[in-house]
Amino acid sequence: MKLPRVYQTEAIIIKRIKLGEADRILTLFTPDYGKLKAVAKGTRRTKSKMGGHVELLTHSSLLLARGRNLDIVTQAQTINSFMALKENLKRMSCGLYISELVDSFTEEHIENRDIFSLFLDTLHHLSEAKNNDIALRYFELRLLDYSGYRPQLQKCANCNSPIKPIANYFSSSQGGVLCTECGYQEPPSRTLSLNALKVLRLWQNCDFTTASRVNINPELALELEQTLRDYIKYLLEKQVKSTAWLDRLK
Repeated sequence: MKLPRVYQTEAIIIKRIKLGEADRILTLFTPDYGKLKAVAKGTRRTKSKMGGHVELLTHSSLLLARGRNLDIVTQAQTINSFMALKENLKRMSCGLYISELVDSFTEEHIENRDIFSLFLDTLHHLSEAKNNDIALRYFELRLLDYSGYRPQLQKCANCNSPIKPIANYFSSSQGGVLCTECGYQEPPSRTLSLNALKVLRLWQNCDFTTASRVNINPELALELEQTLRDYIKYLLEKQVKSTAWLDRLK
């Protein structure tokens, strides 16, 4: 979408980089313009009136002016600072993790309202939820869907045969579940329990309220985490940096 010379948009701040002595380059995720980079002048100064409105993981209303190389944030007003999230180390770490995923799975200037809504909703869920693991797994699964990498969970991703109600396999390279016959022939695939498959199928098609009602024991939680983490790592061809910090917190 071509941007006007001056434009207003909602945005979630997903990254900040120091620029010079007083400025910052912000990476923003917006509902109308997708991912953008913009300069926030003077926001590193302690007396900056705008600095608090462009903190990481803050949902703000911004006025921006087109620049030659980077656009410039001229006004900012906080819509939601998500203080409940930022005041808790684990919740904040989860927020930074989903922020990194959004940054990794999106390109600049490509509108994706579904991802914006998912991102914003998940920040609310992380601020309120008692079980952050469910919020993260639900986010990962839906982000994969909205990014065009929806895993095949209904039939074998290799031979298209129906999946039997037993332990099967999940293949990151094939992009979904494999039947036992195909799974045996692909050593990199990982075992996927029947319970894990049921949960993934449910979460792929339900709202978060329904997803949050599912009882997940620690063993199943770990299996779901490892399955989706491996798939994401395969797609991005790298390990998401935030996962190391989340693991240390555990």
